[in-house]
Amino acid sequence: MAGRKNDGIAANWRCFVACAIITLSPFQYGVDFGLIGGLQAMPGFLKIYGYEAPETPIGWNLTPLRQQLISSLMTLGAFISSGAAGFAAAKLGRRHCLWIASGLCCVANILMMATTHIGALYAGRLLIGLANGYFMTFSQLYLQESSPAKYRGLFLSAFQFFTSFGTLIGTIIDYATSKRPDKSAYLIPLGIIYVVPTFLSIAMFFIPESPRWLILQGRHEEGIKSLKWLRPDGADVNAEALVIRTAIEKEMELKSSVGIWDMFRNPINRRRTALAVCAVTLQAASGSMFIIAYKAYFFAMAHVSNPFGMSCILSATGLIAILINSTIVVRYGRRRVLLLSGLIVCGILQLIIAVVYDKEPGTKTTGKVIVALVTLYMMSYNGMIATYAWLSGGELPTQRLRSHTFGLAAAIGFLGAWLTTFTAPYFINPASLDWGPRYGYIWFPSCVVSAVWVYFFLPEVKGRTLEEIDEMFEAKLPARKFRKYKCVQSAVVLEEKLGRKSTEEQVWGDEKPKRLSQQPDLVQGRDRQSRPQPNTGLDGEALASCKDKGVDRRIDERLKSSISGSTRPSH
Repeated sequence: MAGRKNDGIAANWRCFVACAIITLSPFQYGVDFGLIGGLQAMPGFLKIYGYEAPETPIGWNLTPLRQQLISSLMTLGAFISSGAAGFAAAKLGRRHCLWIASGLCCVANILMMATTHIGALYAGRLLIGLANGYFMTFSQLYLQESSPAKYRGLFLSAFQFFTSFGTLIGTIIDYATSKRPDKSAYLIPLGIIYVVPTFLSIAMFFIPESPRWLILQGRHEEGIKSLKWLRPDGADVNAEALVIRTAIEKEMELKSSVGIWDMFRNPINRRRTALAVCAVTLQAASGSMFIIAYKAYFFAMAHVSNPFGMSCILSATGLIAILINSTIVVRYGRRRVLLLSGLIVCGILQLIIAVVYDKEPGTKTTGKVIVALVTLYMMSYNGMIATYAWLSGGELPTQRLRSHTFGLAAAIGFLGAWLTTFTAPYFINPASLDWGPRYGYIWFPSCVVSAVWVYFFLPEVKGRTLEEIDEMFEAKLPARKFRKYKCVQSAVVLEEKLGRKSTEEQVWGDEKPKRLSQQPDLVQGRDRQSRPQPNTGLDGEALASCKDKGVDRRIDERLKSSISGSTRPSH
């Protein structure tokens, strides 16, 4: 009963606070995406960076090249910084990298606001892309590494919620300023960008670093302190730290180096790297990026009345889909089923949008139908693809190479987004091919191919701890067998370790046991009856599926006797 109490949201409130602060990072990314997409349909912006075009619905237009660079330089910057994330993570913690991102964001904004030269705008977009790459990569890593297995899906759902919420806020700000005739129409939205990095930078001083990163760096005592802050009062963080350290040590015994090429040398790591990369790339493969990046411009060129208002509605409905998803992700949240369903639905909707516009282009009725279909598309994308693509990409890498692997996955994902945003103007801009919504003809087959990949290759890891995922990959299971596999290795390794050394010796290495006597809150004033049950970071569902009862009982007895034995005063 106590164990269940310790599993609830109220008991984990500190972890929820820390993760809520970190999810401001994707919020900032979403705000930027929402703002820039709208600027390209503002006369106040186009008068400075575009040209007069009376034949277009707006009366102004951008050259395809400028449109490409303004949107795609951000994703190019994100690709570069995400790809280099592994090198930064070798020395810098997750919080330090997010502080760097906040600083870059502010510098980029100064460049974009201080001058009207197109070169400065390009430089600012590239710099803010470097910042966004760090925001998206290191916030994901922090959430994956700090959250209990039970709530990992919920936190990643919150990650996508804040991304879309940020996009909605950016779109609303654009809507509020779009009627201004001068450059204040876009300077006011750009000024909003300072708010989130400033607040995030201050708030991160009050939360701990990722415990897994600290333990990976050999800073075991700091890792335990971080876990103690993040976990419920009375949770046995020593046992959880021991499981984490054991998994890391086991990997280190097999593969001594930690470098970019280690992602490909070993067949298991190669498989995990490929899966993580392909999972994150599903977002770009769904065709969502051109709608997110150009929605106001897309609606305007499709002759939709009030394109800014329709963009706000589009972002809001996507947000509703994520809220609905957050209610099922903890209990259900199966990655394979939702990704597969989302890709099929999105592919069909893209095809219908293209066919409808092809048959009756430029009419008001077609415009209304397109808005309805695109709204359904964004609900399907946000509810079934966006959340689970990032979640799968973050869960599947090996712990030792997590920063390198997820950084590469995010980089390839951003590369796909860059490719989409760079090429989209050629298809939708009236000065080029002028396809408009017919662009959906390209994304239907892309969604079909992606759905086939999910069905045959993506494993199901819902409710598993990161250590259990390691075990299943080491067992070389095919994707279809992950869901029902019974994990025992982590539990047995923990039992063997406890048979040789006491808990504090495992967590703190060769340091003397007297450290425990200096921390009375860990060892004093508890008898064996009042001591909480060991918590190895597994939720109830994972425990049921991953350890047999005999192993559970032996570990509990060993862990209790080890801790109580090591803290008994000597005579």
